[in-house]
Amino acid sequence: MNNYTSDSLSPAFVLPFNSTFLGSEYQPLKPGMMAPETPPYWLMIRNSSLVVCEIDGELRLPEGEPPPWCPASSNQLCIGIWRDRPLFALPLAKIVEIAKPYQTISFQGPDATLEEHLSTLAGIANQIIEWERKSRYCGCCGTIMDRIPLTWGKLCPACHTEYFPHIHPCIIVLVRRGEEFLLVRKAEWSPGRFSLVAGFLDIGESLEECVKREVLEETGLTVKNIRYVGSQNWPFPGQQMMGFVADHAGGKLRPDGVEIVEARWFTVETMPRYPSSIRSISRWIMKYYCVRT
Repeated sequence: MNNYTSDSLSPAFVLPFNSTFLGSEYQPLKPGMMAPETPPYWLMIRNSSLVVCEIDGELRLPEGEPPPWCPASSNQLCIGIWRDRPLFALPLAKIVEIAKPYQTISFQGPDATLEEHLSTLAGIANQIIEWERKSRYCGCCGTIMDRIPLTWGKLCPACHTEYFPHIHPCIIVLVRRGEEFLLVRKAEWSPGRFSLVAGFLDIGESLEECVKREVLEETGLTVKNIRYVGSQNWPFPGQQMMGFVADHAGGKLRPDGVEIVEARWFTVETMPRYPSSIRSISRWIMKYYCVRT
């Protein structure tokens, strides 16, 4: 692995699932914003999979009129402009039978194989679809909510409570001890799959406090010299992963045995076979920070 200084490091905002990763070909839109009147592209989402069509060996989004097997729906939303054409997100029910030449490809999880630009578009669509599904009714009084113009926000017409997309802050941290770094395996993961310590921010915590707590709770270790290094949108369904690097300060390695069943020190030479998703900020942090600068 290469060792980069902060001046030469590629910014984390170009990671997959961050909209900047898509470059100038993508322009986000919110409800009420104008889109060009040209044949649209479709982001049809079902169970963390995207509907695509293979043309000349390339997987492409459906475009123009929806395929004949696609049921009419009022749930379609224009979420942006992709390559100068409107981009619509549309959730598909499990019972919809997708006919050839269309197929579904996973864009999330260890088995995801979809190309990263399409994965990023699908992830953004998935996040919006989940927000729409969960924000139909007011959480205070149960009334069907109205849109706040030109935003993804919602307003309850009865009690006037405002809601905006629920984005959940999480920390993810590489703990280093000289040339070694700490990786953990969750109980639900298969043997050989490891990643960095991560967790949700708690009430009353700063990000740095969350780093200290999560490392201590999951592994029994204490850390020092906590440094922020970058962030990634993780739309499954709405996390914001904030990456850190920290140095080992003390303690005895002791996985909690509930959430974390294995915690080990690794080196670049002993990196496990499955060190987290290749599209995640976890892998990005390991790539650039596993060797002490």
